[in-house]
Amino acid sequence: MQSKLDEKLRRLENRHLKRQLRAVKRKNGEILIGQKKLINLASNDYLGLANDRRLIEASKIALEKWGVGSGASRLLAGNFPIHEELEEKISEFKQTEASLVFSSGYAANLGVLTALATPRDYIYLDELVHASLRDGARLSGANIRYFRHLDVNHLEKQLSENPSRGERFVVTDGVFSMDGDIAPLSDIVRVCEKYDATLIVDDAHGTGVIGPEGKGTVSYFKLEDRVPIQIGTLSKALGVQGGFVTGSKKLIEFLIQRARSFIYSTGLSPTLAAAAIEALKIAQKEEWRRHSISNYRRKLTTELKQKGYKILGHHEAPMLAVVVGEAEKAVNLAKQLEEHGVYAPAIRPPTVPLGTSRIRLAPIAVHSTEQIETVVESFPNQDEN
Repeated sequence: MQSKLDEKLRRLENRHLKRQLRAVKRKNGEILIGQKKLINLASNDYLGLANDRRLIEASKIALEKWGVGSGASRLLAGNFPIHEELEEKISEFKQTEASLVFSSGYAANLGVLTALATPRDYIYLDELVHASLRDGARLSGANIRYFRHLDVNHLEKQLSENPSRGERFVVTDGVFSMDGDIAPLSDIVRVCEKYDATLIVDDAHGTGVIGPEGKGTVSYFKLEDRVPIQIGTLSKALGVQGGFVTGSKKLIEFLIQRARSFIYSTGLSPTLAAAAIEALKIAQKEEWRRHSISNYRRKLTTELKQKGYKILGHHEAPMLAVVVGEAEKAVNLAKQLEEHGVYAPAIRPPTVPLGTSRIRLAPIAVHSTEQIETVVESFPNQDEN
């Protein structure tokens, strides 16, 4: 076995696809690796809340009151009042009837798809959905179909040509984090209603940053009453950890009975639940954070295009992708950026398709204008690269 693993690791290294863990410290838009301080463009902490003193204080209070861990699954002895308070706040935020908190966004995606879909059903996924949605679809045993990225006409063609005796589910990210684009939800909703398909939107990268008060992609398109299932995470713009599902009371009641990743997991730490409640308050009130992200993203897009780079991403998304092509080229560019004080690791297959390796840039609200200027200056002109 060891020799086979050695060979597999060598192959990954030869293709510039081998990854490594690096211990870091981070604060205020910067990251410390070893003794080197770098401007952090690799985080999903879009609003800059992960180190906010208000979240830390809320966690401390919960720590003294409830302890460190939940100690059991929530269906046994791990369901605390703070969990239910968080779920109420999420429902208010997303304008839905009820919510359910999971230990992670990945667990939420697996739980929803495996609970709702059966082998007689069909699941239609945008071809670039998050890996957790692909895994949930596979584990459900349902019939899986992929439609071309953001291509509503292709989705409709598949729905019209594949009648199902069971249910049909259409699954998409709200914001696609590796491309920085946004699903055309208005058109997708129209097609789902036409073919009686249930739409599931994973808004992990939209929650907190997209739409009024950061309420997410569904709110951005004003579709709150027409999207039955939204999934999200507390670990990105909200700066904490955990996942959630929100929708009707009946949906949540059913998931409590059947979502295995909820039933068989220890409940979210009460310290994290308390921090998430505080993060929701801040995200709604402090609009300047979203304005900062928008301004920084616009500057990066404009000036990197002027340097000759191919940039992907919707102007409302919190991230952008600098596509460079082959994995080796992306790795070399990431090293060059790090030498100039910028942390933005190469994104390579299987995270993105072959030949589309890239540098993903995610500005944080608490970055300074000077830091963003440094990031721009760290990219060589394309004719020098």
